[in-house]
Amino acid sequence: MSRRLVFLLIFLVCAALMAVAFYMEYVMGLEPCPLCWLQRMAISAVGILALIAALHNPQGWGGRIYGLLLAVCSAIGAALAGRQLWLQSLPEDQVPACGPSVDYLLDVMPILDVFRIALQGTGDCAKVAWTFLGLSIPGWTAIFFALLLVVGIAIAFGAFGRQRNG
Repeated sequence: MSRRLVFLLIFLVCAALMAVAFYMEYVMGLEPCPLCWLQRMAISAVGILALIAALHNPQGWGGRIYGLLLAVCSAIGAALAGRQLWLQSLPEDQVPACGPSVDYLLDVMPILDVFRIALQGTGDCAKVAWTFLGLSIPGWTAIFFALLLVVGIAIAFGAFGRQRNG
């Protein structure tokens, strides 16, 4: 399979994940918490990077660098999902207090403070509002980030795009 096709497939998966996120927000009425917003940013970063790589179609080390960047963005996303899963696993008396919405935070605080608060997570991040096959939303995003991480590493080590004889 060509590296360009792999990058395009990664972009399409990320676009589908964002479509699901918007469906859950605007159709199902699930309000995203601060950690959800950061996971959306990570999914978007992976998707945009994959689209750029597909359009650029670099050969040799260029493609490997894109793979490494995809792996890094995916690892960050997996860490964010892991943080939210940890918050969801806490006993109720240890869950942090609920905080204001991301929209409000962006209106009244500097962006770095908003990121700091979002990374800490709030009580909103500990709520399990939806499950599928026993996994919550951050559980599913962790799985997708882990898969994207593996693919990014495979690209970085040259698994796709090799010329084959024969």
